[in-house]
Amino acid sequence: MSRVFAILLVFTASFVIAEQPNSNSRPADLIIENAKIFMPGTNHVALAIKENRILAVGTHAEVEAHIGPNTKRLNARGCTVTPGFHDAHVHFLSGSLGLSQVDLSDLDSIAAIETKIRSFADLHPNQSWVVGRGWVYGTFQDGLPTKALLDRMVPDRPAVMKCYDGHTLWVNSQALQAAKIDRDTMNPEGGIIVRDPATGEPTGVLKEAAQTLMDSVLPKPTLSDKLSALRRGIAEAHRLGVTSVLDAGVDREELELFETLRKNGGLSLRFTFALTGRKNMSETDADQLTAIRQDFPELNVPAVKLFVDGVIESHTAVLLSAYANRPTSLGLPETSKDDLDRIVELLDRRGWQILVHAIGDGGVRMTLDAFERAQKVNPLPANPRRHRLEHVESISKADIDRFGRLGVIASMQPYHANPNSNIFGVWAVNLGAERASRAWVWKSIKDAGGQLAFGSDWPVVGLDPRLGMHTALTRQTLRGEPSAGFVPEQRLTLESVIDAYTRGSAFAEFADGKKGSLAAGMLADVVVWDQDLFSLPVDQVHTAKVRTTIVRGRVVYQLSD
Repeated sequence: MSRVFAILLVFTASFVIAEQPNSNSRPADLIIENAKIFMPGTNHVALAIKENRILAVGTHAEVEAHIGPNTKRLNARGCTVTPGFHDAHVHFLSGSLGLSQVDLSDLDSIAAIETKIRSFADLHPNQSWVVGRGWVYGTFQDGLPTKALLDRMVPDRPAVMKCYDGHTLWVNSQALQAAKIDRDTMNPEGGIIVRDPATGEPTGVLKEAAQTLMDSVLPKPTLSDKLSALRRGIAEAHRLGVTSVLDAGVDREELELFETLRKNGGLSLRFTFALTGRKNMSETDADQLTAIRQDFPELNVPAVKLFVDGVIESHTAVLLSAYANRPTSLGLPETSKDDLDRIVELLDRRGWQILVHAIGDGGVRMTLDAFERAQKVNPLPANPRRHRLEHVESISKADIDRFGRLGVIASMQPYHANPNSNIFGVWAVNLGAERASRAWVWKSIKDAGGQLAFGSDWPVVGLDPRLGMHTALTRQTLRGEPSAGFVPEQRLTLESVIDAYTRGSAFAEFADGKKGSLAAGMLADVVVWDQDLFSLPVDQVHTAKVRTTIVRGRVVYQLSD
């Protein structure tokens, strides 16, 4: 084979075996060349991978020094190469199971929802229940759907559709009957059965803890169903360039599923887990969390997740002052301030990383106060604290700089701020204009010294990082609305967005020293895109596709040419 022909092959095929051996004592397994390596401040064009690590990054000449007789070469064709994306907040099992349910994401009309649900029901006539999720409040009059509407769409069997945020369930009449929910059913603690004000009958909407009233009658997936779903979810993550995730709120049963996959070699995605903490947690409860972690030594379980509030759309997020359209309501707290302080102190003292779901400005302040108190009460641990505040949709101006000052991670999900009808028709209306002007203030937090960690909250929204990237870059919908952007001063640069999805999310789990950037010695989790992201207009970055995903030095996804 001529040298000219060999060179041509390098630039026309994804993988080519190197023609000449090299005397280097550490030959690479794979070299990526002709690339635009995302390594701010450099102009690197190639990198070498050996087993599970990046061996070298630099010029073609520097990296080619690591070519050996069995080195494969991947031509990036002048496109961007980034670290693998780390999704800092997912619910992986429910997201994976949702891949085989009705997906109502991004449907903004009742007609579109009806078409999707009817089509799914027709295609699955043998399913005893029709289950789905993804609807948004702003699609419906007064922000909530009704059982009558779902009865029309699914008249022949029970149907349940979880809202996109996971905090509200929409059910039809047959589902209510199956769960024996009627006008005499009491609201469970922390939950609301929405009722017709004239008749007292359930309308078909269950908020927060009231959703659990359906648990005893909903069909439960089998072990085989769950394992198959997780494998589909992992393949979907690889397709989207996601190489690791933090699963935000699991229990022993879920960890057993992941341990089964691990033993069978099925964990090609890197997982970190946060256990779900109980309300009113005691020392005994904390002992049980420690026991769970010890029972799964091969899984990474460093954290506990707590809840402070609900969501703004259903008036359950905790606010500092009343909702604009409910002058007597401050929301529905999941815990009291005193109990949150106590639990955070307890977990912090035991060395757990703490994640707290806090969406309203009141919930955010409660959480920051609890973290600050724990720093004063407990002695400084051997490792710096990196507690995390999840979501941060609304915040007081006075609390923005506390993230940087306290070292608290702002774990945020950009696509939650997608300015669709839900944002303008419900979210902003509930808060009022003044508070809505401080919606998802990731740039303000970053500029004040806070650390951002970006994720999706899948299946609350889709797992695709490009959706969140678009929102963070433009503060617009994919259709370019509103033209001026939604709170446009919070737009981030592409470099900052990628950083928050990679190094920032790795930092949020104490892993920034081994992943999240493309440098020698870092883990070989790499994404090759099909375009140069930095040459695209910011409103077109979402059109780029993942061409190759590499995890632990192995290609786990390749786009078909």
